[in-house]
Amino acid sequence: MSTFKRNIILNADSYKASHYLQYPPDTSVVSSYIEARGGQFKQAVFFGLQMFIKEYLCTPITMDDVAEAQAIYSAHGVPFNEAGWRYIVEQYNGYLPIEIEALPEGTVIPVRNALVQVKNTDPNCAWLTSYVETALLRAVWYPTTVATVSWHCRQIIARYLRETAGNVDGIDFKLHDFGARGATSEEAAAIGGAAHLVNFQGTDTISGILAARRFYDAEMAGFSIPAAEHSTITSWGRDNEAQAYANMLEQFSGPDKLVAVVSDSYDLWNAIDNIWGDELKAKVEATGGTLVVRPDSGDPVSVVCETIERLMNRFGYEVNSKGYRVLPPCVRVIQGDGISLQTIEAILQAMQQRKQSAENIAFGMGGELLQKVNRDTMKFAMKASSAKVGGLWRDVFKDPITDQGKRSKKGRLAVIIDASGEYKTIREQDLGQRCNQLQTVFRNGQLVGECSFEQIRERAAGGATEHKSDALEAIA
Repeated sequence: MSTFKRNIILNADSYKASHYLQYPPDTSVVSSYIEARGGQFKQAVFFGLQMFIKEYLCTPITMDDVAEAQAIYSAHGVPFNEAGWRYIVEQYNGYLPIEIEALPEGTVIPVRNALVQVKNTDPNCAWLTSYVETALLRAVWYPTTVATVSWHCRQIIARYLRETAGNVDGIDFKLHDFGARGATSEEAAAIGGAAHLVNFQGTDTISGILAARRFYDAEMAGFSIPAAEHSTITSWGRDNEAQAYANMLEQFSGPDKLVAVVSDSYDLWNAIDNIWGDELKAKVEATGGTLVVRPDSGDPVSVVCETIERLMNRFGYEVNSKGYRVLPPCVRVIQGDGISLQTIEAILQAMQQRKQSAENIAFGMGGELLQKVNRDTMKFAMKASSAKVGGLWRDVFKDPITDQGKRSKKGRLAVIIDASGEYKTIREQDLGQRCNQLQTVFRNGQLVGECSFEQIRERAAGGATEHKSDALEAIA
């Protein structure tokens, strides 16, 4: 994914460079953890750490990297632990002497639980644990937040499918990733795009497919269909709108094929009533495939409901076993404008009130999926919780009187599944015979226990039944 050489020493906040001088002089181990402290959701879908480990931690640093960092930090005005980094190159061939424990990726877990725990493995490198915070926390919060947003969207869609169709058939393609162009970088699109694919298989973000392939051995994690954009329709001219639509059918439609056509370049209602529903109606019905009509402007709730209603007036409908109306298989709708967790719920609720089944609709989500998230969406933080000083472990924690929500955990940690089936973070010393869900995934330059994309998907899907979704509370 990268076009320039990585230097993990420079993948940090400036103030990290001076921290090696700030710990008690006889500190030999620092242990830190990552958690989502709350925010918009009550459950998180942990994802993305393996991408970071493969991309950043499995390549050793070199003396050239140390020299580069020394020059940068010196000019930048902060101290630099040149001796410490040279020690890592000499003693560990440039691989970081740290151990990372983590939950299995794809785990659906209540917030305020440890997702990752990291400590140094060499007593001369106690400063290293906190040094990697900038890169490691970013590597966890972003993909986990995107996967969590996507997962909650899936829970909402699944609920309405069950209520209005009696099944969740086709749900894997009910939310399509439109977010590539709105992401801050190609790497962000790749990481966020892969995170969405944990829950769905529809995407137009090629970078996400490539990330799932490269880092999780997913041969093909996502799929798409031929689709029109405004330029390919409006280049025909307003008077030839019907010809533009007919060309889409001729080029891409056929038995069992899908083609999506944006239909609001001029007058959406005319396009539905007079072009799709009259002039081209016979062609649509004769293809043996499915035309997916895409409105792309206006109020999403009212426009979707009206679009479906008008298509039913022209193409007819059936009433399913739940008593809701369903368009014939030759025509469906996708809404990709203004889609968020909130508008998905609002659209499906309005459709239900009009006795329109959720089977009729799919969604495309862009900036709200890959870009409109930040570290505070789920209040992510990485904090030190324990340190070995003078040969003895001591609790390390913060407990600010001005914000109890920022109170951090104490001690070396473990995560268990208690008797009620819920995840709970405890002190490692209290683990006893119980199984610690935090497992070593990286140690001294080596990825341990690689996971596949299919395993991650299975865990995330299982979490939907094992844990009650808080999707409604999340959007309240």
